[in-house]
Amino acid sequence: ETFAIFIFGAEFGLRVWAAGCCCRYKGWRGRLKFARKPLCILDIFVLIASVPVVAVRNQGNVLATSLRSLRFLQILRMLRMDRRGGTWKLLGSAIYAHSKELITAWYIGFLSLILASFLVYLVEKDDVSMEVSDPDNPTAQPKAQDFDTYADALWWGLITLTTIGYGDKTPKTWAGRLLAGTFALIGVSFFALPAGILGSGLALKVQEQHRQKHFEKRRQPAAGLIQSAWRYYSTNPIRDDLIATWRFYETIISLPCFRKDHLEGIASQKMSLLERVRLPSARQSIGSGKKLMGPADSIEESPSKEPKPAGFSNRERFRTAFRMKAYTMRQSSEV
Repeated sequence: ETFAIFIFGAEFGLRVWAAGCCCRYKGWRGRLKFARKPLCILDIFVLIASVPVVAVRNQGNVLATSLRSLRFLQILRMLRMDRRGGTWKLLGSAIYAHSKELITAWYIGFLSLILASFLVYLVEKDDVSMEVSDPDNPTAQPKAQDFDTYADALWWGLITLTTIGYGDKTPKTWAGRLLAGTFALIGVSFFALPAGILGSGLALKVQEQHRQKHFEKRRQPAAGLIQSAWRYYSTNPIRDDLIATWRFYETIISLPCFRKDHLEGIASQKMSLLERVRLPSARQSIGSGKKLMGPADSIEESPSKEPKPAGFSNRERFRTAFRMKAYTMRQSSEV
């Protein structure tokens, strides 16, 4: 016990000293703040309770006898096995997720308990066939009834429906036994139902945690793969219709379609509602001068692939993109 207290105290001191590595617990004030956490306070209580018990040992005085009762606080060391409270959080999340099912099962079970206890009490309280404590002694007093009050009936109902079955109180009449058997079959089903609900809820939560860990492991590689693929396709020299949207690639790649002056000359795709309404007239004016435009000019007039502002909805964004794509294809075919 002395060795355990030494290890326990040394571990607590090291945790308080190492807490200064965190920015929240720097300095002696930060370490004092760390020592005021609930688990640290629990460790302090266990240390304080263990030292006097070991100091007095097996002395027979009154002080030693009274201090031995502090050994109960040493059981609190078991709570340190789950410092982050993951077990309690998992159980609480399972109860919260299935709270409606649990409340329904407990409510119906409570109603069954009240009704069964009341009916058995009504049948058994007027029973006059009481057994005597000693049949050989005619002067012996009869036994007291098991259901003198409704509280006795509630105690019997709770013990019976929860399948504990102490047997200290039992119905004597056939009507009471019939009621007890009927409500036992009904009530036990609802009192045992929360155990199955909690078991399935915990299994689902554990499965969800494993799925989340697997997703976290795959998210970073997937994001890197998507970024690499987009950078490759957006800077592919073979495809002239792809234009990089990063200025980093504008300065590195020397192709004409990726130059900064080329991108600045391209018409912007950010169109207001009034400009989109006037789009047919613009098409007519461009169609009148289509014979004067060359292939390079058609590329210059093609819309860039800059992202649209966040104010556009998805439907408006897709609709505008399809319009501009059709307009570009029609313009290139006419040229």
